[in-house]
Amino acid sequence: MKKKLLFGVLTFILACHTVMAQKSIVILYENDVHCGIDGYQKMAGLRDAINRSDTAYAAVVSAGDFLQGNTTGAISKGKYIGDIMSRMDYHAITLGNHEFDYGIPLMKEILAQIGAPIVCANFYEAGEPQPVYAPYVIHQYGDKRVAYVGACTPETMILEGYAFYDTNGILLYELKASSFYEVIQKAVDDARAAGADYVVLLSHVGETQQSMGFSSHLLVNAVKGIDVVLDGHSHNVFEDAKATDPDGRQVIVTQTGTQFANVGKLLITPDGRFITQLIKAADIPYSNEVVAATTDSIRQLVKAATSKVVAHTDYPLIVSDKDGQWVVRSQETNAGDLVADAYRYALNADIGFENGGGLRNDILAGDITYGDIIGMLPYDNTLRRIMVTAEQLKDMLTRCTAYVPESDGNFPQCSGMRFTIHSKSHTVSDIEILQTDGTYAPIDMNRTYSVALTDYNHDNGGFCDCFKKCPVLFESTLRYHEAFADYLVKVLGGNTGESYRQPQGRIRIVED
Repeated sequence: MKKKLLFGVLTFILACHTVMAQKSIVILYENDVHCGIDGYQKMAGLRDAINRSDTAYAAVVSAGDFLQGNTTGAISKGKYIGDIMSRMDYHAITLGNHEFDYGIPLMKEILAQIGAPIVCANFYEAGEPQPVYAPYVIHQYGDKRVAYVGACTPETMILEGYAFYDTNGILLYELKASSFYEVIQKAVDDARAAGADYVVLLSHVGETQQSMGFSSHLLVNAVKGIDVVLDGHSHNVFEDAKATDPDGRQVIVTQTGTQFANVGKLLITPDGRFITQLIKAADIPYSNEVVAATTDSIRQLVKAATSKVVAHTDYPLIVSDKDGQWVVRSQETNAGDLVADAYRYALNADIGFENGGGLRNDILAGDITYGDIIGMLPYDNTLRRIMVTAEQLKDMLTRCTAYVPESDGNFPQCSGMRFTIHSKSHTVSDIEILQTDGTYAPIDMNRTYSVALTDYNHDNGGFCDCFKKCPVLFESTLRYHEAFADYLVKVLGGNTGESYRQPQGRIRIVED
């Protein structure tokens, strides 16, 4: 069945070649791979097979979020991913928000290591007239020229705000939020003026309107001259959604999901038609030997570093659902309870918080290795205890749950408290604080509370900056995955037990 599917892909391309007496162009695309390294060799192998067939010009491109996402990225701070991608011969790569996770200097170093054209029309050094990377790159395929324009969601300045400001809050880099659509329009116009026959937008903007209200569909509504949008950021799976541009043209918008669930295929026929298709990566029978060898080598390095067993769980610790959607960003999960408890215990605080966006991967039932822990908590965050007023707590809970039931990385997983979210009125009520005798009591609006959280959620953009001005009571060098591992061993005795099998009822959601 798998071979029949790929045979059909190649047969279709061959048919177009025969009828039109010209080669088609096939652009294979991925988005939000998040360190799912096994798909690279298959994608490159399919590209190679098409090129060997001499039925079409084939290329690979990326719509961002590749450096971070699981243990492979975390233990190397993205460098292992750069090693693999440097073997891929990408024709264009744009930046995702998570490329900024390890800081811009390291991001630049890894991107230089990859050696492919990086395109991002809206990423600027503060005060500079030109973007850091080229707004577009043009590739020649036969007698046709394809421009790849890059765009990264301006929301990155909130999600990864620490990368854009120095320690004094001075702006170092920006993503042109106030003129985003205009900047992309200029890049498209310039690419057309430079002779591009077709314009493909590599868009890490997504379909879910979050704090800044951007989406790829709205981008198409505002910008003329885009032919196809290869999208990312929101982890959707759609083959050929449509959006209308200012001239009334229907423009395809497509996403592959995440972690190489699919490889996208854009076919540009000789007569200028655009056809998109998603191919399950598992069904691709081809492999590129060079990429495969690099991936195998890195897999062994990761295994050696992360195979130590830390604890055991008889059930999965949930971050995402069966479709790969991050439920931890819109509701309480057992993983969120467990991690927040670990923070509260480690820093002896009244309350523990982790934002849903900080929890990246499930831990499956069975032995929990150090690699599993880093895969769930892959950033380089440390813990601190801060002092927060009751009013600040209430404000944070209200603001960071305002998008429920929609997904939001600021959604607060908690320990030491419980509360109710009203999803229609966007309010929070029934806030209660855990007491020393194990009971809950209503929050005292006249007092302060100690809160354990990551440095990111204190002063680097997390929780909508609600806690940014809160004083530090204790600065720890403990990394958040270390606190989690310690809790599993020292408090739970190496087994998660029955108490975390289900969410513990700390967050109640009602529709009113």
